[in-house]
Amino acid sequence: MATSGPFNQALRTALSRSEPLAGLMQRLRESQARFDAVSDLLALPLRAAVRPGPLDEQGWTLLAANAAAAAKLRQHLPALADALVAKGWQGTPIKVHVQAPTDPA
Repeated sequence: MATSGPFNQALRTALSRSEPLAGLMQRLRESQARFDAVSDLLALPLRAAVRPGPLDEQGWTLLAANAAAAAKLRQHLPALADALVAKGWQGTPIKVHVQAPTDPA
């Protein structure tokens, strides 16, 4: 997201003034930070097929582009969890979901 312009300034202001939206943005940033912290543990083709997903009270979700990527990613979960703990995050469960394809229409 670009950081300049009146629309972006208005959006940032609205996000900062809304406690639920501010909390959502914080969870999105933390999800991305977790992914950045562990993505180097994944081979490039697998990394390209995985996106950070929701972070909530039940855990952190990684979104896989397809079932094959999800299966391979599940094999890496112990190493990803260990890396997160080593980098200071609590032992939050990591879940894997296959991301539904987007409808181009």
